[in-house]
Amino acid sequence: MDGVDPSPLRHFVVAKRSITSIFDQLLDFVKDGSTFVDEVWRSDDLGQVAVEEQSLEMQSCATKLSTIREVLVRRHMKVAFFGRTSNGKSTVINAMLRDRVLPSGIGHTTNCFLRVEGTDGDEAYLTTEASNERRSVTTVNQLAHALHMDPSLDSGSLVKVFWPKSRCALLRDDLVLMDSPGTDVTLELDSWIDKFCLDADVFVLVGNAESTLMNTEKLFFHKVSERISKPNIFILHNRWDSSVTEPEYIDEVRKQHLDRCVTFLGEELRVVGLQEAAGRIFFVSAKEVLSSRMQRAQGMPETGGALAEGFHDRLREFQRFERTFEEFISQSAVKTKFEQHTVRAWQITEAIKVVMDSINIASADRKICCLEEREEQRDRLDFVRGQINRLSDNVKERIKSLTNDVSAKVSSALSDQIHSLPILVEEFKADFSPTQETLQLYKTKLMQHVEERMVGCLAHRCSINFLRDIREAQRHMIDSVRPLLSLSIQEQLSTPSTSFELSYDLSLAALCADFRENVEFQFSLGWSALVTRFIGAVNAKRVLSGSESRRQEGSSFKDEMVVSIATGLVSVTSRVSMTVLVIGGVVWRLVGWRVIALSLSLYGLLYLYERLTWTDASRERALKQQYVEHAARRLQAIVPITSSACSQQVYKELWSTFSRLTQRVDLSEAELEGNIRQLSFRIQTLENIQRRSKAFRNKATELETQLEVFSAQYLQGN
Repeated sequence: MDGVDPSPLRHFVVAKRSITSIFDQLLDFVKDGSTFVDEVWRSDDLGQVAVEEQSLEMQSCATKLSTIREVLVRRHMKVAFFGRTSNGKSTVINAMLRDRVLPSGIGHTTNCFLRVEGTDGDEAYLTTEASNERRSVTTVNQLAHALHMDPSLDSGSLVKVFWPKSRCALLRDDLVLMDSPGTDVTLELDSWIDKFCLDADVFVLVGNAESTLMNTEKLFFHKVSERISKPNIFILHNRWDSSVTEPEYIDEVRKQHLDRCVTFLGEELRVVGLQEAAGRIFFVSAKEVLSSRMQRAQGMPETGGALAEGFHDRLREFQRFERTFEEFISQSAVKTKFEQHTVRAWQITEAIKVVMDSINIASADRKICCLEEREEQRDRLDFVRGQINRLSDNVKERIKSLTNDVSAKVSSALSDQIHSLPILVEEFKADFSPTQETLQLYKTKLMQHVEERMVGCLAHRCSINFLRDIREAQRHMIDSVRPLLSLSIQEQLSTPSTSFELSYDLSLAALCADFRENVEFQFSLGWSALVTRFIGAVNAKRVLSGSESRRQEGSSFKDEMVVSIATGLVSVTSRVSMTVLVIGGVVWRLVGWRVIALSLSLYGLLYLYERLTWTDASRERALKQQYVEHAARRLQAIVPITSSACSQQVYKELWSTFSRLTQRVDLSEAELEGNIRQLSFRIQTLENIQRRSKAFRNKATELETQLEVFSAQYLQGN
């Protein structure tokens, strides 16, 4: 006789599964979003794309959702049964469970609150508030029956009874049934309501059809309505089977109970309209329904046994109550249990969208700044590279011009010093002696004096101007390079070095190491002098030096001398030489031997005079003159080398300065390139943040759509 349609309670189960799935997605989404926002906030190089408050808000949302998720898992439909003692509350529950689960009987039986819920296991058990220890369900009579008082339990205690879902279809759909002691046996109604009733979806007032609605029952529900806005109340007039004893008054009694209950629900409590109130009132016999259903479960006819007349009507009334109750509690519980959480989920998704929009906008603004900064850095890098190339060409030209100028001026100055070499040598004063040791020391000091004076003159004439030009060129390089450097590297720039000095290394000692002086007496009209005069100093030196090695050869020496003289004389082709020879012959013819004798006498006197005047001073003058001639030839040969060496010194100094500056420019370029790479990475990161923030926002919108679908399907219009 029971309906075969699916239980309306499945509506709640499906809704719970749907909203739980949404919250699972939302919780995972918010956790991922919280991690994302925290990473963005902690990225110091991105700027204020996200702030700590946003990270804390995301964490708060995750915590709230986690709490709501746990609450949703524990959510169930709860119906609380209240009424006076012995009105049959436990029997009604047993009838709905189709088994004798709770203690029932005459008198005051239920001593505490009994909560019946389903368990997935095959064994029934119970627990108490004092202990989670599982006890056999058969002990429920000892724990909850008023005739078997357990000193550890009072009327405000709770015993949880877990009944296998496989044995009761009603408990498969997250339904919890709460039995209570009689409302007429305690004064602790307020504590009952606070402890057990605030989360109840439906209240069932079980009355006694043999009596009327009492003030104790009314007082309890008045207190409930003070704490809960418009509680959902059903009224069962139990033991309606007693009405068959007075069939002539059954309609009047039913109407009397109905009118009184309608007035109580509609006018006194105002929890429902007067027209709807009648649909909340039922006349049943729970004992008959329980007996019938247990017989049916045992395979016996459900109408077997001593059942009063009109049982089928009362059974259908009970079934109608169950159906109406299930439909109502399912819809009501969905609204009361899930509506607030759905609204909270909407608020969370809206808050997340605001956070993601803020991050998206901030990252977009920051990306624009980074793009502009990167473009500036690239322009700066191109400018630096172009300027350093142009500056390099300019510096090369300037260094070349300056080194050429140095070479020319040093060459000119050194040539002038060579011309003034006799003066420099003449200025030298030192003790002179013709001995070998003294001569060597004298020459050494002479060379030092000449070199010091020449180097000093060169430095005075060239170095001051050269150093001024070098400093000016270095300052020009620094001033030209400074704008190309970063501020940090500009601070490292220093003024031009003042330690550079131009070096003039003449090395006269090495240069004139082959100098051989001749301080022996030389008669001006002697053979050597005449040979030198006729055949030249170089040939005379070669002939005279070679004649000593051949002196042992006898006549061959004279022959060679004659040949040499003849060769020299033959080479004298000038008009003056021929004139002298002709005049000499004429004189010989004219003057005769007397004149020749006189001439020889004069020649001897001249030799004697020169010999007597050949002193150390004469030897010193001869040495100085010989040294001047020798040094002049040597110095003239190294003029290009010396000038080139000076120009190379200047070149190295200037180029080393420019090389150091270009190294600083390279550092600036490397810094710019590093900044560009860093900005490119930052831009890429910001673009990734934009994409992720948009993805999170779209996901939030998608979850909002799911919430809207859930609300339209389960909450609106209920």
